[in-house]
Amino acid sequence: MTTSIPKPRIHHPSLERNSIGLTRRDYEGSMSTLCAGCGHDSVTAAIIRAFWELSIPPHRVAKLSGIGCSSKTPTYFLREAHGFNSVHGRMPSIATGAGAANRDLIMIGISGDGDSLSIGLGQFCHAMRRGVRMLYVLENNGVYGLTKGQFSASADVGTKAKRGEVNRNEPIDPVLLALSLGATFVARSFSGDREQLVPILKAGLAHRGFAFIDVISPCVTFNDHEGSTKSYRFTRDHMREVIAADFTDGAVRDGGLDGAGNGHAIHADPGDETPAESPDLVPIRTEITAAYAPGSVHEIRMHDGSTVRLRKIDENFESTDRDAVYAYVRERQRAGEIPTGLLYMEPEALDMHAMEGTVARPLVDLAFESLCPGAGKLDALMEEFR
Repeated sequence: MTTSIPKPRIHHPSLERNSIGLTRRDYEGSMSTLCAGCGHDSVTAAIIRAFWELSIPPHRVAKLSGIGCSSKTPTYFLREAHGFNSVHGRMPSIATGAGAANRDLIMIGISGDGDSLSIGLGQFCHAMRRGVRMLYVLENNGVYGLTKGQFSASADVGTKAKRGEVNRNEPIDPVLLALSLGATFVARSFSGDREQLVPILKAGLAHRGFAFIDVISPCVTFNDHEGSTKSYRFTRDHMREVIAADFTDGAVRDGGLDGAGNGHAIHADPGDETPAESPDLVPIRTEITAAYAPGSVHEIRMHDGSTVRLRKIDENFESTDRDAVYAYVRERQRAGEIPTGLLYMEPEALDMHAMEGTVARPLVDLAFESLCPGAGKLDALMEEFR
């Protein structure tokens, strides 16, 4: 994985432990090298919390990524897990092979809008339609952060880059794409909404099939300015939670989510008003988070001194009708809103192993003689196709 600074492994004796005796520190990785205030680091914290709360042994996990700011994320969680940082856009094929060889692995793939929606679009699509059993997290910020802020394939028409140019190309919406291609678990969240994101991550990890989560994760350096539709301000002002997500382990095993959320605890840090910045400045930010009850309005003061008003609706949402969900997402897009939450889940989903009828025993545990029966049997098999 990416070279970084290791964290000290000294644990305070009073740290809370989960059911297998591990603290959250045991699920951490190296120190982050991302920009201060990056939404991706908030996603990392949510992933750590989700694995810890589920009491998943780190050595059972395979974490995979491609290339980009997002693909550095696996370095920052589960240091004891298996890891593979693949070629740009090729993470889905690595995950497919790993899942085929060892069905006992709990796989999580971290990607970005460039890694999955540009060079890796084809591989991303086929992993979904094949039903690879994995949690696929797309950290979506609308820019290429490693190459200084060019528009990505998810940038909306009319959005402005930090230096002023305007995007004219239609975006690829990963949620609509996932619904079209047969993903059996589709969700969207915001990096700053931990209380929503953690339960969705936990549900995705327990899902039998391809679980996709699109996380709007603003780039504080290249895409958090006026005119961006992936900024903290724009997302907070336009997101609309479709369902209050909660998670119980039994509910997911039975094929559904417990939707009895009771609002969120408030964690609002308004920050200080800051002067105008140079386009080349990388600001040091304290993450803004907010929580409020469904159906209420909450005001937050942003880092630039502006105030945004957030409204979280409280309504019954049917997340098992793929066509209805697709139509709903399109309708909300036309209204300028970003629906968040668990959008679609197929309770009786089949993963790649069920569809292909593979043996229950992981291939990595089979003897060579079982995997390669010899030339004679292969010749006989070929005769059946003549």
